[in-house]
Amino acid sequence: MAVITILGAGAMGSALTTPALRAGHEVRLWGTWLDGDILAELRAGRPHPRIKVPIDPAARLLDAAELDAALSDSDVAILAISSEGVIDVLERAVPFLRSGMPILMTTKGFGHDATGRVSLLPALLEATLPPALRKRCPLVAMGGPCKANEVAVARPTATLYASADEAEAVNAASLLATPAYRIATTADVAGLEASAALKNVYAIALGVADGLGELGGEPWHNLKAAIFAQAVAEITRIAQALGGRADSAIGLAGVGDLEVTGLSGRNKLFGMRIGQGEAASTALAAMEEVGQTVEGVAAARFAAELARERDLAGLDLLAAIEALLDGAGEPAGLLGDAVLPGRGAPAWT
Repeated sequence: MAVITILGAGAMGSALTTPALRAGHEVRLWGTWLDGDILAELRAGRPHPRIKVPIDPAARLLDAAELDAALSDSDVAILAISSEGVIDVLERAVPFLRSGMPILMTTKGFGHDATGRVSLLPALLEATLPPALRKRCPLVAMGGPCKANEVAVARPTATLYASADEAEAVNAASLLATPAYRIATTADVAGLEASAALKNVYAIALGVADGLGELGGEPWHNLKAAIFAQAVAEITRIAQALGGRADSAIGLAGVGDLEVTGLSGRNKLFGMRIGQGEAASTALAAMEEVGQTVEGVAAARFAAELARERDLAGLDLLAAIEALLDGAGEPAGLLGDAVLPGRGAPAWT
C-alpha cells in the first residue's frame, strides 16, 4: 500500500480518489484556498458540488493550511490544479516533497518559459523544482478521455500516462490501475501534453456548432464533423512542432480526449453560448462568475502565439477560434470558412 496525496479538490482531483482507494492505497485529498466550500460539502457527506458524486469517506480531507500534513510521508503526489494555479501550488509544495516521490499531473495547458516563449507545462513545472529534485521527483503526465464524474463512479475509463522515462509512467500506472480505470503508457510527453491542452481549444468550436443547432432548432452535424476532422489535423501538426508524435494526437491523448470533451464540459458549453448568439466576453464572464474556468480560452491564446513563434501556416480553425474570442465575425461563417473545402489562403501566412 502506498500513500497517495492529491493536490486539488476540484473535479478530477476528487474523482481520482476512487481508483486510488480501489487500488488499495491510503489517499489524502488536499484542497487549495479556493476549495473550502468543496471540502465542507464532502465532510458533510454530500456529493461533490461540481461532479454531483459523493466521495468515498475513506479519503482523508485536508485544508489549504495542512499542506505539510498532506505530503508528510507521502509516496506519490498528484497535481490536479487548474493551469493558472499549478505552478503556485507546486512552489508551495516543494519544501514538503521527498526525493524519489513521483509527481503526477492532470493539469493541461501552456505557459511562458524564462525566455518568454510558449512552452508546455511539464517543462515549466520541472523548472519550478529545485535542481536536487528535478531528477529525483519524476514528472508523469496524465491524459486521455477521462470525464471526472465517470472516473469517480468507476465507469470503464481508458487513460494515458506519459514520462520521458516510460518506466516511470509504467510504475505510476501500476499504482493506480483498477479493473475500471485502465492505463496505457508512453514516453511521448510532448504529444500527450499538446493534445490534451489543445483539445480544450477545439472543443470550443465543437460547442459552437452545437449552439448553432440549439439556436435554430436544427442540428449542424455536418459542420461539426468538419470541425472535428480539421481539429485533429491541427492538433497533430502542433504536437509534432513541439516534438510530439502523430500517433499520440490520433490516439487516446488527442482524438479520444477531443471526442469526450466535445460532448460535454465547460469548453464545449462556452462554445455553445457563442453559437447561441452570446458574445464570447459575456459568456466567459458569466461562467467565471459561477466558478467555471474555461481553460480553452487561455490555451487558444497561447496556441495562436505559439503558431506565430514557429511560423506554423494553415491553422485556419485555430485562427477562427481566436477571432471568435475577439468578437470578430459571425460564428457559422468563420468556422465554415476555416474547415470546409475550398477555403482561402492559410490563416497564418
